[in-house]
Amino acid sequence: MTTLQTITLPVQGMDCTTCAQHIERDLSLLPGVQHAQVLLSAEKATVQFDSTQLDRATLVRRIEQSGYRVPSASDAAPAAADLGTLSSSIIVVFGLIFLAVIGLVILGEQFGWLDALTTVVPWPIGLALVLVGGFPIFRSVIRSALKGTVISHTLMSVGVVAALVIGEWPTAVLVVLFMRTGEYAERFTTERARRAVKDLTAMAPKTARVERNGHAMTIPLDAVLVGDVVIVRPGDAIPVDGTVVSGRATVNQAAITGESMPVEVGPDQTVFAATLAAAGSLRVQATAVGADSTFGKVIALVEEAEAHRADVQRIGDTFSAYYLPVVAGIAILTFLLRHDPLATAAVLLVACSCSFALATPIAMLASIGAAAKQGMLIKGGKYIEALAQADVLLVDKTGTLTVGRPTVTAIVPLDTTPAAEVLAMAAAAERDSEHPLAAAIRQAAQRRRLPVQAPESFTAVPGHGIRAQIGADTIMVGNQRMVGDGAAHPEGDRLEAAGNTVVAVARNGAVIGLIALADTVRPEITDALAAIRAQGIGTIEMLTGDNARVAAALASQVGISYRANLLPEDKIAVVRDYQSKGHRVVMIGDGVNDAPALAQAHVGIAMGVVGTDVALEAAHIALMRDDWMLVPAVLAVAKRTMQVVKGNIAFTAMYNLVGLTLAALGVLPPVFAAAAQSLPDLGIMANSARLLRLRGIPKRRATTIPVAERAADSCTDGCCTLAEPATAIIPLQDRRL
Repeated sequence: MTTLQTITLPVQGMDCTTCAQHIERDLSLLPGVQHAQVLLSAEKATVQFDSTQLDRATLVRRIEQSGYRVPSASDAAPAAADLGTLSSSIIVVFGLIFLAVIGLVILGEQFGWLDALTTVVPWPIGLALVLVGGFPIFRSVIRSALKGTVISHTLMSVGVVAALVIGEWPTAVLVVLFMRTGEYAERFTTERARRAVKDLTAMAPKTARVERNGHAMTIPLDAVLVGDVVIVRPGDAIPVDGTVVSGRATVNQAAITGESMPVEVGPDQTVFAATLAAAGSLRVQATAVGADSTFGKVIALVEEAEAHRADVQRIGDTFSAYYLPVVAGIAILTFLLRHDPLATAAVLLVACSCSFALATPIAMLASIGAAAKQGMLIKGGKYIEALAQADVLLVDKTGTLTVGRPTVTAIVPLDTTPAAEVLAMAAAAERDSEHPLAAAIRQAAQRRRLPVQAPESFTAVPGHGIRAQIGADTIMVGNQRMVGDGAAHPEGDRLEAAGNTVVAVARNGAVIGLIALADTVRPEITDALAAIRAQGIGTIEMLTGDNARVAAALASQVGISYRANLLPEDKIAVVRDYQSKGHRVVMIGDGVNDAPALAQAHVGIAMGVVGTDVALEAAHIALMRDDWMLVPAVLAVAKRTMQVVKGNIAFTAMYNLVGLTLAALGVLPPVFAAAAQSLPDLGIMANSARLLRLRGIPKRRATTIPVAERAADSCTDGCCTLAEPATAIIPLQDRRL
């Protein structure tokens, strides 16, 4: 019997990734802990442990011993916007107060006021002011020292002690003031980055109105059960994923898809938690609640994105680990060479390691949260970094370049079997398939009111098609690899050349007919591909299991290269081939059938994944709505984010280099050094905060792509009439290929 248990604990007081790493390390050292993950953005720790060795109280105690707080369930939740939603005017006031304090310090130094204080006020009072003001910081430093760890405030605390030893207690008091100011600045910076994630979380309703025993009652969301019928009134946020039982409403799905244009929903349609019923009322039967809903999974993935750190962030973390010992070494050299305790103290005080730790994750958190609000779910900084470097884009065809909602355009009997029977046999074989091609065949049979039998057995053959047992007959629906050479027919060639995808239907090994289907290319694809090329993607290639003639027709119409007749393993091989040549590869697919290729690529992007659990898990980036303009948009987010990260790192490195140099030369007094060390955090915040507001996402402009020829109706018995001629008819091949 397993004794492993996983628990999630809220953690308060973290300011940067270094804090999260300290807690992770401290938890991991406990006997019985298998895995510990601390997320700065979500302010929580997830711990997997042996319940026979540990309990929740022990884990909480260890976190609190590390200098952080685990609020109890009865504590009021911290306001999500206390710091994150401060207005610009408040930020300006904060800056003015900070500058005023620095001004007073300058005047104090200029006119000797600080020195005069040492003769008027006894040293013990100064010591008491330092201890009281700096107690929270000194406590963290001492706890870390007892564990053999040096944190960012350790060196500054040594500087405070040095100031006290030489009798400069006013300097020590001001240093403590600036330490607390810097601590506040770090919290402010981190909260600004958390803002987008918290805004997302705030969209989730906390209660639901359900029908119980014939009565409507309002209950907490965590008390709602799958199967409950939830009442949604006009203006309410829908609290669960579910199916509409009755009623009609206009629903704003921006919380899930980022699309502000509302959709109309009615009976038997699916709705999602956190979407807003702008007009109309609904009765919804819950199919997923809380963390199991689509919105809950989006929140979880956004929070956990922090765990997938970019390489540049790992470099920053490593630099931070070595930075403090280097600063200590510089301080020692300064004292040995200059014999100046004030300059030595200034070196210790000016060092700002937290700014290095904040430079990358703050920008990543801001971008990931802001992108999620626009329907772009990025699962980690490593994928932002890889996407910004990408130079090859590989694209699935069906459901990606095309809409993925095919229709039957023609049926060609090849023996004495009537066209209606060919369609009925195919629909029966495809009855249990979830593939869009199968759905199109079933819909065609349903529209013609054909009887469709339930198959006794059903097997999907990857790269080939479907095999099913229907009564005494074995029915196969698929390509020539599935049914043999009997699928080759001049009429099938003509239909493919006209822009259709053709599948063969075989009964007991003999081909009895062909079914032609067509799909529509996405109208925004031309503009999207142009925008992608403008962002530096030099190679765009379509990978498809379709035959070369059909693939060539589509590729020429959208202006990209192609590879045809590919099996799933062939697509993976193409990705690996590009990677072996040093390219950074992005793969775009539907997130289900293309999962292996998506996983193999440096960045896998799945389109239109709302309500699709497999797609959410398979891709590194999930686009919550079927809009190709989101692809250049997420590329722009990645490139802009990396520009901000590089700017943060360059600014921090230069600032610290100048500060350490001036301090070591005695140009920067300890008081000014302490003031200076808190400024980089504000600079990083100001630069990274630009990412909280995404620049305008490109809008799609409807276009049509004409088809060279429209296939004629090949149905000989009048039961299968083609749809009216239309633009943008593109062949659809079975995505089982």
